[in-house]
Amino acid sequence: MARIGKDIAFAKSILESSDLVAIPTETVYGLAGNAFDAKAIARIFEAKNRPYFDPLIAHTSSISRAKTFVQSFPEKAELLAKKFWPGPLTLLLPKKEIIPDIVTSGLDRVAVRVPNHPVALKLLRSLEFPLAAPSANPFGYISPTQSFHVQAQLGEKIDYILEGGACAVGIESTIVGFEKDQPVIYRLGGISVEEIERVIGKVKINAHSSGDPVSPGMLKSHYAPFTRVEIGNIEALQANNMDQKYGILAFSKKYLDDDSENQYILSPDGDLNEAATRLFSGLRHLDALDLDIILTEYVPDEGLGRGINDRLRRASIK
Repeated sequence: MARIGKDIAFAKSILESSDLVAIPTETVYGLAGNAFDAKAIARIFEAKNRPYFDPLIAHTSSISRAKTFVQSFPEKAELLAKKFWPGPLTLLLPKKEIIPDIVTSGLDRVAVRVPNHPVALKLLRSLEFPLAAPSANPFGYISPTQSFHVQAQLGEKIDYILEGGACAVGIESTIVGFEKDQPVIYRLGGISVEEIERVIGKVKINAHSSGDPVSPGMLKSHYAPFTRVEIGNIEALQANNMDQKYGILAFSKKYLDDDSENQYILSPDGDLNEAATRLFSGLRHLDALDLDIILTEYVPDEGLGRGINDRLRRASIK
């Protein structure tokens, strides 16, 4: 199994040797490798069993360092970066040749972000290269928000997990690109549509699933537990599944007795930020109970709720 610790110098030495390290960010834990090294990137795809047509995000420590491996940085992209970096925002920008095609699945744009986590930033500042770092889990499964999640699923495939505590945001970054200067959201996430529009005006949302994605995080079925997930009115779903062993992932309301382990409440106070931080842990908890089905409901479709609903929708598709 992988070692878990806080030794940034050790993590750096592994990454400089073309090997992989799991790193914490404010969104989820990432499986990191040298984004300039095609051999290291191939190991990421292999460890995750991730299809090569699904591109990766390159993580770096500042706008100035991002500019060293992208060809251009549109004005609106820079406005967003100055407002939200470090933070859960990814920008899709034209790449320089120093970024191997394997990172971008052969596309001419690379997804870039500066994570808002002190451990990740300290590591990134110590390196001479950005880190490609998709979520540190088997492809398609629930993203990890704590180090022990990574250990349980990838511990036999990597040497080191850099400990950074529980992830503060809990869902992946929002991805924004530009089509003929028109800003486009390709993945809903940790920065809300409303926040983005306050900075750069109206944006187009194109976060639909795709079998040939132009950005990370666009595939139809993703972030999913092994247990089947059904979304709707929970009371109606209970009535329709009385013969099933079910669990409930609810926004704020209790549907079962207080002591039932088959119930997971995302936020008793109805706080979307808290719900986001608890979403993947809740899915993991219920997935471990040997249930027939997980019953869940959409949260209010505003702010971070849009990102939560996106993850629930994809988790329900098999």
